[in-house]
Amino acid sequence: MDKLNLLRARRQEVLAAGSAIRKTIAGLVDGDSFVELSGFSFSKNDFYGEEAAGEGVVTGFATIEGNPVYVAAQNFDVLSGGVSKENCAKLLRCLELAEKNSTPVVYILNSLGVQVGEGVTVLEGLAQLLSKAAKLHGVVPQFAVINGEVYGQTALLAACADFTFFMKEGVLAADSPLVLSAKSGKNLAKEAVGGSKALDKTNLVSFEAEDIAQVRATVSKILGILPEYSALVVENGADLNLAFPKLNEKCDADTLIASVFDKDSYVEVGKNCSPEVHCVLGRVGGISVAAVVTGGETPVSLNENNVAKMISFAEFASYYGLPFVSFVDAQGVQSDLSAQNSLVLKNIFKLLETYDLLDNAKISVVYGSAIGLGYTLLAAKSAGFDYCYAFANAKIALFDSEKGAEIEFAGGKKADKAKLAARYADENSDPIHAAKNGYVDNIIEPQFVRQYLVASLQMLLK
Repeated sequence: MDKLNLLRARRQEVLAAGSAIRKTIAGLVDGDSFVELSGFSFSKNDFYGEEAAGEGVVTGFATIEGNPVYVAAQNFDVLSGGVSKENCAKLLRCLELAEKNSTPVVYILNSLGVQVGEGVTVLEGLAQLLSKAAKLHGVVPQFAVINGEVYGQTALLAACADFTFFMKEGVLAADSPLVLSAKSGKNLAKEAVGGSKALDKTNLVSFEAEDIAQVRATVSKILGILPEYSALVVENGADLNLAFPKLNEKCDADTLIASVFDKDSYVEVGKNCSPEVHCVLGRVGGISVAAVVTGGETPVSLNENNVAKMISFAEFASYYGLPFVSFVDAQGVQSDLSAQNSLVLKNIFKLLETYDLLDNAKISVVYGSAIGLGYTLLAAKSAGFDYCYAFANAKIALFDSEKGAEIEFAGGKKADKAKLAARYADENSDPIHAAKNGYVDNIIEPQFVRQYLVASLQMLLK
């Protein structure tokens, strides 16, 4: 057989072994833009007596809506996506190129774990791969797509990623769900152990995706917001002077987000985890912004999970030079024993540390309540916020009305606590008291909040 025919035969073998994953990649990237790397690598698995075509992964570079990306995809059709030393080496080479070229990475993950017969050798390969992914964290955006079952140490790539997409069949676990279910004394389906709904306390589920086209659209939108891959300020035709009278009547978190951000410019990250805290990437008056919106119906009580979610998001904003806006409706630490015996205080301190990494504008808007630690952590000038605004009907106080009334007025057993609470709210919770001391820059009508934000961002941008 001549060399050309040999090449063609070998290429057909490679394509046949990876037809399904290549179809997924084709749906993710721009048409005919994918250029494969190390496509002809093969190794032998002695345990199974089979060759691992392409090492069981497909890697290469492409574009998504014109944005260059590297793609590292596990091929489940080769030894069930089994991880080997050579498999890791191929993924590592892809990450090294992403680092060299400052280009985002998309992982498409689907693996039942390490290949049997590899021994400790594969653990060294995994250590190299995961160490490189960790070094890339905050250097280039990393996206992970849970494209099926992902078990074992490969799950750490999802933990390292800035954004993780769960496809409908996606399951993620550090061990086999069968093992985890058995050890818990239950008989659970794999989705009940590692599906997107089951992982609601992990902050590992950024988005649930119906198909790969939805992943493509969201990745494109995120890259279109990040200054390093688009621009901090764009002319998108947004009206900078829009007012929203309905905010004067009702101001929950969803209404506030829809009113403040430019239409079709934003995405909310991690809706399943601590849904009382909304983390939103988007543009306000054409300006890229990362915003945390706490509360909505009732003020948020802080716990280790919702503060951890804020830390992760604030860190991302700091890595990519995004202005940070805190919309506040929060009080102190959740008042129960589970919060008492948790990492919540450590996490609060970590969030305060993270604020120091945010070099761009930091703005707080108290749209609901800022009570006690809720004010200190999410609105205080001394915590690093450049500007602080409060809605006219907001509450800023050391205590909530009932507790504050008992302390402030010491009404005694016969006192009408409801009247004392109302008096405390009127006399002590009105934001005018904070404004008198210069802690609040302006008290505003809710309908004009977008105008104030646009003006402030324009002044504070670096």
